[in-house]
Amino acid sequence: MRMLHTMLRVGDLDKSLAFYQDVLGMKLLRREDFSGGRFTLAFVGYGEESNSTVLELTYNWDTHAYELGTGYGHIAIEVEDAYAACDAVRAKGCRVAREAGPMQHGTTVIAFVEDPDGYKIEFIQKNKSA
Repeated sequence: MRMLHTMLRVGDLDKSLAFYQDVLGMKLLRREDFSGGRFTLAFVGYGEESNSTVLELTYNWDTHAYELGTGYGHIAIEVEDAYAACDAVRAKGCRVAREAGPMQHGTTVIAFVEDPDGYKIEFIQKNKSA
């Protein structure tokens, strides 16, 4: 078994695709409209679906906003430099929810940003000593 994807429902597919591609640097791997069901699926990621876990963005044509709920946590992305990653996100007009810095009870450098729907994405700085 292997993990295939994580799915997020989004309110504006174009804004979400711009965020995940232009801000976080993912590639649009595939996109398909399902007119009978009135929804679109777009898969984005850093590698091909055949060997990487990807993100499925589900856009229901008649729903333009969702409540995030209390069960959702975040998506985690490894970055070389969390401080620089936050600067890059901010420079593109997107929200940094928690600035880069060491975890409260540890030394790992992390940060949190938000996508257009308010979903949290955690940046975890790659361990430089590894």
